Amino acid sequence: MKLMSVHDIIVISLFIFSQFLRGLEDCRSGMYPPKGPTCKGNVTWYTVNLDLPPSERWTQVIKDKNTELITMVQTIKDLAKGFFDGKLVDLVDEELPLIVDTLPQPFSDEIKGIAAVSGIPLGEITLFNIFYEVFTVCTSIVAEDFNGNIYHGRNLDFGLFMGWDRQNKTWTLTEKLKPLVVNVNFQRDNKTVFKSTNFAGYVGMLTGIRPGEFSLTTNERFNLDGGYVGILEWIFGKRDGMWMGFLTRKVLENATSYEDAKGQLSLTKLLAPAYFILGGNRTGQGCVITRTRINTLDIWELYMKLGRWYVLETNYDHWEKPMIFDDRRTPAMKCMNQTTQANISLASIYDVLSTKPVLNKLTTYTSLMEVSTGSLESYIRDCPNPCTPW
Repeated sequence: MKLMSVHDIIVISLFIFSQFLRGLEDCRSGMYPPKGPTCKGNVTWYTVNLDLPPSERWTQVIKDKNTELITMVQTIKDLAKGFFDGKLVDLVDEELPLIVDTLPQPFSDEIKGIAAVSGIPLGEITLFNIFYEVFTVCTSIVAEDFNGNIYHGRNLDFGLFMGWDRQNKTWTLTEKLKPLVVNVNFQRDNKTVFKSTNFAGYVGMLTGIRPGEFSLTTNERFNLDGGYVGILEWIFGKRDGMWMGFLTRKVLENATSYEDAKGQLSLTKLLAPAYFILGGNRTGQGCVITRTRINTLDIWELYMKLGRWYVLETNYDHWEKPMIFDDRRTPAMKCMNQTTQANISLASIYDVLSTKPVLNKLTTYTSLMEVSTGSLESYIRDCPNPCTPW
């Protein structure tokens, strides 16, 4: 697997156009409870005991998913060999282990523990844990019904430009990630602190819920001052920013309310720009926080008096038009408006997230959360042809 050639990009561009014309569809309905062919199955639950030493917390998850994790890491290495004649892989193996000790605890020790259990070199596990700062493409929705109940759903799309399988018309990395999806119940003193949907081997959080308090998802924000810049600054010693996935994990573990979570996500300096999508447990508690690495540009909130009963984020600032070749926002909003507030539920949000191109070749899983009940359910997804690559 090598860096994509101009020919590959042209082929994919033509495929995108043809699939775009054929793959768009009317808003789906009756997709819930999830079933084939767009649902590849439920996600297995694990318990992570926060009372254990960090190096021991992920042992069972890694033992169960070790074969899949080894395959995933090898895929990343094969892709990386397309850069600099493989020298990047040597850099990962030789230099990234040195970075682990600079990472905040407990993440540093958890990553070391995962490497020890899996037998995968520490540098490669470290690379897997920083990948998500720069490569996540997603759709997140927070909505409120007429009774003040808050629902939160998301598609996690990952693997853009990482190995296109021409024969199967799939992204190689995306398909390797799907077997690694796990649900995790984080407990302390035998009581649930928070829940998440994770990729086994990754210790940060992209999707999570603190029952009774708030739900949280993250989407990448494309910006020239992006995650690469922050990661390089960290490597060269400037470490006043927080890793996105580590911040969301910290917030889920320690924030005591929706407002507390909103404050931490708004004020903490980051390594990468991001969108934080937050849901609460009472009317009006839902927002999209638009972040640069340094500060917050905007907090876009539910506002019933203005008829704003949902907020919906893909990967573009909500006040700007999305790129014409990556407009998941417009069809998603069309389906939300067609659903109406009177009929909004986890089931109807799943329908929206199942409508192409909101569902696309990059979609690894769909998660549905309701803070008041503490529920988190996730499903591994598939997008049969015709389907847009993103």
